[in-house]
Amino acid sequence: MPPPAQRQRRDLTQGPITRTLLLFSLPLLGGNALQSLNGTVNQIWVSHTLGEAAITALGNANIVMMLMIGTMFGVGMAANILVGQAVGAGDLFQVKRVMGTATTFFLGLSVIVATAGALLTPHILDLMRTPPEARTDAVIYLRIIFGAVPFMNYFMFMQMAQRGAGDSTTPFWFLVLAIVIDITLNPLLIRGIGPFPKLGIAGSATSTLIGQGVSLVFLMIHLSRQKSIVMLSLPEWRLLKPDAEILRALMTRGLPMGLQMLVMSGAAVVMISFVNRYGALTSAAYSIASIIWSYLQMPTMAIGASVSSMAAQNVGAGRWDRVDQIARSGVVSGLIITGLIALVLYMFNDAVLSILLPAHSPAIPLARHINTTVLWGFVLFSISFSLTGVVRSTGAVWWPLVMLTVSMLVVRVPFAALLSPRFGADAVWWSFPLGSITSAVLAILYYRYGGWRRAHMLRDRPHGVAPDAGLAAPAMVSGAVRR
Repeated sequence: MPPPAQRQRRDLTQGPITRTLLLFSLPLLGGNALQSLNGTVNQIWVSHTLGEAAITALGNANIVMMLMIGTMFGVGMAANILVGQAVGAGDLFQVKRVMGTATTFFLGLSVIVATAGALLTPHILDLMRTPPEARTDAVIYLRIIFGAVPFMNYFMFMQMAQRGAGDSTTPFWFLVLAIVIDITLNPLLIRGIGPFPKLGIAGSATSTLIGQGVSLVFLMIHLSRQKSIVMLSLPEWRLLKPDAEILRALMTRGLPMGLQMLVMSGAAVVMISFVNRYGALTSAAYSIASIIWSYLQMPTMAIGASVSSMAAQNVGAGRWDRVDQIARSGVVSGLIITGLIALVLYMFNDAVLSILLPAHSPAIPLARHINTTVLWGFVLFSISFSLTGVVRSTGAVWWPLVMLTVSMLVVRVPFAALLSPRFGADAVWWSFPLGSITSAVLAILYYRYGGWRRAHMLRDRPHGVAPDAGLAAPAMVSGAVRR
């Protein structure tokens, strides 16, 4: 058998494209499904135990939590791409260098975000116009979640690094552990069952903190025992001293990718502030509808993340003939799978809503109307997510940010703001598919005509320049990959 370090990395530069992509995506899809299920179970316990005001508090707090994760997402994605390119090029020492610098930078940034967020929680919620009846619960929940930020973010970072190395299975099992702990503790801490204290909404946040923390510890122990290539041994701790070139790549490439998450989360904050104007009932319906949207987007996100990891390894190996094939496979697979799920959700809209909300809740008709208007637009999300995943794998990160900013802040938010006085909440709902259409069109145009193939992550390690041949397979430049 190969040594443990080799078993925890997979060569994504060989084999059939679609089959490899879908198999690599399965653990990510399972993880996304479990995370959404965890959020759903959380919503159900809060809904049935604490009422609709608590649901509103949870919905507002979750938007802020996504905003926090966005600050770390870019660094994690940059590390993922650097690891993937290094593995594709066969340079395992470069993997260690990336992990050392990224670990130091990532942990330091996480502590800063956690501290600042805990102090500014009331002001953040005020900016979101959180309804007064939900504000107290939202403050309690958010402050505990901010305390969990270093655990949550480093856990996410390690999972992304492993996927860059070609291992999507190990992160899945430890994510399962985190979710099982969270789901188990959630009702016990919310309701105070048995020896557990009755914490209300604070119990929901505390269960998340414990689940993420315990799983991270066990993941690190497992990777150390397996001698994973993304773990530093004791003699390699010297690599924790930041390397200037890698740090520059993490910042200059990670910043735009992190800003993409911040733009999405920031737009979500603005959108929920629009929704909050219509009262707690509409906000509760919107929060529940958002859960259903998360299920719809799960295959797209899993395939898109897999596309990025696969493309990064092939870019590092100079396999440009496979990069365009990966993009096409990601787009087609995402459209088919997401389209089928959207069809099922349209057919069983009321049945799904009746699970997430108490029977005869006045929020159900509102949530049904929201879903009917919005769901189809998320199918198009598959196009932009897969294409920008390939583009980012080369180090071209600024144009995807521009495209996202246009679709969110130039199209979606102004459309909702300007037309709400005339069409009411319907303007908010219709702004979602309009933004998705804009994003898909821009992604196709940039993928076809943009100069993303000439980008690179590190100045001293260009992966070569492939001719811009649109959707055709570009030829590989000989001697482009430096070893």
